[in-house]
Amino acid sequence: MKTTLILVGKTTDKHIMACIHDYVERIGHYMPFELITIPELKNTKSLSEEQQKEREGELILRQIQSQDVLVLLDEHGQEFRSIDFASWIQKKQQSVRRLVFVIGGPYGFSRSVYQRGNEKISLSKMTFSHQMVRMIFTEQLYRACTIIKGEPYHHE
Repeated sequence: MKTTLILVGKTTDKHIMACIHDYVERIGHYMPFELITIPELKNTKSLSEEQQKEREGELILRQIQSQDVLVLLDEHGQEFRSIDFASWIQKKQQSVRRLVFVIGGPYGFSRSVYQRGNEKISLSKMTFSHQMVRMIFTEQLYRACTIIKGEPYHHE
């Protein structure tokens, strides 16, 4: 199974960026993994939140293939313990060719992205910056890989 993470807008904090790239490299030892960054929209002052979400949604959906399983990182999504997330990933590996996760822009997702999405996952009931969500998610994906392989990174 190939796994892809789509981000809207670049990661600007150099420390967070370094952590993300470290985890992306580590994940690559366990599964084919790709990080796609969709550029931030330009001249958004004249656009409403809804218009921004629609434009970002169009860019996101261009990256999605018809057979992809699309998982949105969303505050209303299902929450997992790390071990349960690993089990969820393992099940997907048996049935899915390409699993695509998306971390949206500052206003969330457009209606069309929600309609295309197959599932939603939430990292926490707490709110994190989009920059931090990227780092936390890549770490959790790496953790899931190590749990699946029975490696000692994760402790119960």
